[in-house]
Amino acid sequence: MLRAPWGSCKIVRQGSTIGARLLAPISSSGALVSFIGVQKSYDGHALAVRDLTLDVMRGEFLTLLGPSGSGKTTTLNMLAGFERPTRGRILLAGQPVDRLPPYQRNIGMVFQNYALFPHMTVAENIAFPLSVRRLSRAEVARRVQKALAMVRLEAFGDRRPTQLSGGQQQRVARARALVFEPSLVLMDEPLGALDKKLREHMQIEIKLLHEQLGLTVVYVTHDQTEALTMSDRVAVFHDGKVVQLGTPDVLYSQPCDLFVAGFIGENNVLPGIVEGIDDTGVHVVLQGGVRVRAVPVGTIRPRARAVVAVRPEAIRVADAEANVCRALVRSTIYLGDHQRLITELENGAAMTVKVPPGTAVASGETIFLAWRVADCLAFAADATSDAVLNEE
Repeated sequence: MLRAPWGSCKIVRQGSTIGARLLAPISSSGALVSFIGVQKSYDGHALAVRDLTLDVMRGEFLTLLGPSGSGKTTTLNMLAGFERPTRGRILLAGQPVDRLPPYQRNIGMVFQNYALFPHMTVAENIAFPLSVRRLSRAEVARRVQKALAMVRLEAFGDRRPTQLSGGQQQRVARARALVFEPSLVLMDEPLGALDKKLREHMQIEIKLLHEQLGLTVVYVTHDQTEALTMSDRVAVFHDGKVVQLGTPDVLYSQPCDLFVAGFIGENNVLPGIVEGIDDTGVHVVLQGGVRVRAVPVGTIRPRARAVVAVRPEAIRVADAEANVCRALVRSTIYLGDHQRLITELENGAAMTVKVPPGTAVASGETIFLAWRVADCLAFAADATSDAVLNEE
């Protein structure tokens, strides 16, 4: 048996270790927010969030990423004060806030639907958090103009939200969340209603604001591309728990389990049986008899079921290499920056491949696919892997 100690979350890579970390321990001295053993149940039985211990560092952009029902939005709502934890504590700047109402937490919030008041002008919407704090008229006017300039809407203060585009409404919501200079900004899928091009532009805008103002941001999304683009760190939620916490590059290249490997980016997943384990990796026999070598992740046992995962961009069309499979090209798709091949292995398994545009491969052609052992991960098969394979 070969074991990768995921308590410290290391991947065994041909006899060496590299530092992928699960729930990476960090010093709480620089933490603005701390979740300590937090649980949340709505019915007294099922847990929407379970045993959450997590620090959000001052000035960082932390994204809570996961599918619907994974617990990420519930976590955000508890931090905002819209929900109370069933158990555990939430600290903001070292002080417990789990019993404080939202308006006493000094937290800015940007919602998915923006929640702008349609009967108010843009300037009045932005001024609303200041008016409830009883600031003087002169101070309110000064801060509103500063917030409008920050989101480049100086000429739109007298308009109603219905007179703005979706991107402009998103900017107003952002300005309203920042106008009272909060210690923390929470964003709940704020770009979900925008089209792809505008969403990508807004991702850059939000990230630049975060860097320029030194904001601490907790961002919720189910869009893994958005999370990778914007975040300093990403907490991947699954079934109410954070299953992996790390920087975007670590999550992508060193997933802690098959769920993370499948949820972060694309992966080809192929079932097989572990034939043997040595210093060069784990040897897996795929269905149909194809043999491959892979880097073991977690506990891998000889003669046990396993799942091999390799990303489309790691595969090359080649004559021979460490891992080689014969494949039939079913379809080729041109996508500008790359060409996507939809292929079928001899055992009938589908394999997606990304190659440079203009690669001379045609539908119906038989080719060889190859990849490095270091780019191929092997996971022990379990209920999660069965679910992933069924989705494929």
